[in-house]
Amino acid sequence: MESTSFIRFLFLILAAVVLLLFTRSWIHLPSPAADELDLLDCNRFSSRCTSKNRIQTKQTTPSSSSSTTRSASSSSAAVRDHSDDVPRHPLDPLTLREISAARSILLSQPPFSSSPSSVIFHTLTLSEPDKSSVEAWSKGSPLPARRASVVARFQGESYALTVDLASGALTTLPIPASGFPTMTIEDMSSSTWAPLSDAAFNSTVLARGVRLSDVACLPISPGWYGEKEEGRRLIKVQCYSAEGTANFYMRPIEGLTVLLDMDTKEVVSISEQGRGIPIPKSAGTDYRYEAVAGFNDDPPRLGLKPISIEQPAGPSFEVEEGGHMVRWAGWEFHLKADARAGVVVSRVRARDPDTGEWRGVMHKGFVSELFVPYMDPTDAWYFKTYMDAGEYGFGLQAMPLVPLNDCPRNAHYMDGVFAAADGRPYVRENMVCIFERYAGDIAWRHSESPITGMDIREARPKVTLMARMAASVANYDYIIDWEFQTDGLIRVKVGLSGILMVKGTPFSHLNQFPQNEDIYGTILSENVIGVIHDHYITFHLDLDVDGANNSFVKVKMAREDTNPGESPRTSYIKATRQVAKTEKDAQIKMKLYEPSEFHVINPFKTTRVGNPVGYKVVPAATAASLLDHDDPPQRRGAFTNNQIWVTPYNESEEWAGGLFVYQSKGEDTLAVWSERDRAIENRDIVLWYTLGFHHIPCQEDYPIMPTVSASFDLKPVNFFESNPILSAPPNFEKDLPMCVAAAASA
Repeated sequence: MESTSFIRFLFLILAAVVLLLFTRSWIHLPSPAADELDLLDCNRFSSRCTSKNRIQTKQTTPSSSSSTTRSASSSSAAVRDHSDDVPRHPLDPLTLREISAARSILLSQPPFSSSPSSVIFHTLTLSEPDKSSVEAWSKGSPLPARRASVVARFQGESYALTVDLASGALTTLPIPASGFPTMTIEDMSSSTWAPLSDAAFNSTVLARGVRLSDVACLPISPGWYGEKEEGRRLIKVQCYSAEGTANFYMRPIEGLTVLLDMDTKEVVSISEQGRGIPIPKSAGTDYRYEAVAGFNDDPPRLGLKPISIEQPAGPSFEVEEGGHMVRWAGWEFHLKADARAGVVVSRVRARDPDTGEWRGVMHKGFVSELFVPYMDPTDAWYFKTYMDAGEYGFGLQAMPLVPLNDCPRNAHYMDGVFAAADGRPYVRENMVCIFERYAGDIAWRHSESPITGMDIREARPKVTLMARMAASVANYDYIIDWEFQTDGLIRVKVGLSGILMVKGTPFSHLNQFPQNEDIYGTILSENVIGVIHDHYITFHLDLDVDGANNSFVKVKMAREDTNPGESPRTSYIKATRQVAKTEKDAQIKMKLYEPSEFHVINPFKTTRVGNPVGYKVVPAATAASLLDHDDPPQRRGAFTNNQIWVTPYNESEEWAGGLFVYQSKGEDTLAVWSERDRAIENRDIVLWYTLGFHHIPCQEDYPIMPTVSASFDLKPVNFFESNPILSAPPNFEKDLPMCVAAAASA
């Protein structure tokens, strides 16, 4: 009996060893410490800094035959050393040394000094000086006191503080009643690995026919849907099969949702509502150049020959050496990367062509929040109502731009300097680019009719300056452009590209769906539904037109009827100007048949003929939310209830969704602030504009979307005495190089 028991014992040991070896070789369960370093896109300044995006699968080292865009990036973009950077302007971002100093100061003081390793930095950025200090500063003068703004978590509590870098003083600030700070990249990374430590999750994935080594997961913010979700940071994780494609988004393990405690990494619950739904095919989903075109000598080009705009004399814009001030063709502005907003444009001034005076246009402009609700109320989808700036960090998700493809030749690149969760600094290279754009557009023109007898043909080319960043927020890519024109106009454009978030279905053709069943979207391919969703991008625009004290004017256009016998005409359009006295007067919902213009004027400055100087917001294509205002996502995203809001300037009111967006209830939003109905006439005011998209997916969006764009303009209205580019020169043949194709010149 004893020998038999001993043999059985040896057999069990041997079986366990074999099982362990089998598990390690086939399943490839991740080792968090090692894999985290592989996943994170870090440099020498921090061992843990940032991820590619929300996707947290193991990445392999690219081979020498990897995509052309990657090689272009490495060969065309210079690597800049930021170790000796110093601030040159009051609004310059914190340097590597300043971030390290702020971290050291905070960790050395109570309560944080009791356990420094327990401090998690969610935000560590410049606390900007007050506007009056910035306005009064001139180049060569000492900088205002440099302070850091910190949002941190320590032993389960959230803190908002400022750190005086000179004195070392900490100032504690109030925090919102609900919600949590923006997730760190480490939060996202660790959350996507955590379900693989749960046996029930692994069994469920294997039962769906997916190898654990092929699993790719996304951390999905849960929103807020009641008290049961309060008191701890929760996150939902959904997964995909990456077998056979880089585009795993097209292969969802539909209906499988893990609810996770983000702090403890405990799996709270697993919902499996997708049994019977197959994993969509991988064929035809890859979008990479080598997968689409193949590695032949003459890949298809759609009949297009290469095109490039050359500047043999170099670009016309200047960027201050080692700094952030940009000057070009009568414009001057400060430009910097930001971990939450993406890119911030500040101190925008235009040179008056008549007087040469630099005149204020805007103190600060940036993306304040993005709201992306999906229109599927089912168990695995109802919570997908992202706020990409406040939950994920719009700038944290910005990837290095690709030279010659994201930005043309002669572009200038700016890096972002951010803090990791441990407070150590790192550099996000090539996050912003600046370049001049000429697309054959016309700045102004006039040709005189032959009947006048005057042979006049005058035209001027339109050259503009672009400041661009792009964020890859998991599947979606956002392109943000600030375009400065020589006529004083600023065009702000948002482009959407990337990959749809899709839903698995058991059906492969439209005729297989039950009649009258709501599928919440469009069938795009076999077993794949593109779910309907919206995008709202809310901009914070602190316009200071010729000074800080401005007014908001709604110029209403309406039909006016003529009196009988007064004119052969029976009607005409009349413009009526209404100055908004309080915030509620300036809450605007766009109406096609009740058109208006929206002016920000300086009533104390007028042109020579008496018009108040100003700028106007000119909306282009946009969309409005159709959700119930009491729907929990819309309550949190109530800043999209109007397309325009105007509030008095308040340095604490920057983020339309609130300081703490993650799991917030919506008590600290632009809509709540504006309910106070504060006075805004002849005040320092901020205009908020929301640009929107309704997206009903179509097959042309599969497997990757062509870019779709929308924009709005900030246009001068009586700001100048006349056309500011009247004296702009035309192009002459002698001034332009003649480029000859290499094949033709051989």
